[in-house]
Amino acid sequence: MRLRKKPWINEAIQEYATVLAEPGNVSNQESLFGKSAPLHVELGTGRGRFICEMSAANPENNYLGIEVQKDVIYYAAQKAFERNLPNLRLLIFNVNEIQELFAAGEISRLYINFCDPWPKNRHAKRRLTHRRFLEMYRRILVPGGDLCFKTDNEQLFEFSLNEFSAAGLRLQNITFDLHNSGFAGNIMTEYEAKFSAKGMKIFRCEARFI
Repeated sequence: MRLRKKPWINEAIQEYATVLAEPGNVSNQESLFGKSAPLHVELGTGRGRFICEMSAANPENNYLGIEVQKDVIYYAAQKAFERNLPNLRLLIFNVNEIQELFAAGEISRLYINFCDPWPKNRHAKRRLTHRRFLEMYRRILVPGGDLCFKTDNEQLFEFSLNEFSAAGLRLQNITFDLHNSGFAGNIMTEYEAKFSAKGMKIFRCEARFI
């Protein structure tokens, strides 16, 4: 569903300009965060609950949340600004061009949470876990870096597991029912909290780029 544009968003988001990054400066961690540290990146940050909680819980890392929709990232910027998290920045950017942002081996971990499943077969290449994206991720992740993936779509999860295996990634911590798995340390997105409360299963795995 296409979001209705908010005509006030361009001006309103400037209030939170201090938590926003520009594409040209994401590779300069000293300038962006004030320190160099393992960089963790979320693709499709949405309203920012996950990335804010992760950065607050892990101040030793730097976090970058990427979201293409300015109307959505506005709410993430609001959260990040109010919590004053020095190790978190947000970027309005299209993930299809992610390899243009980072040099080889710049990222330690990627998070993909509840991305668009693109259910039609002819749209498979648009899924963020398709092998064409995995090759992009491989170039920008450190050797041994990993991808943490969550979804509520079982078909997308099975597709993703197959893509990860075909790309030679090492799979671990696979669960088909995250909230009943005993997995410790899970931080929910807004979407996850809403739908898990309705009894929907959440699927999760980690894929390491060996």
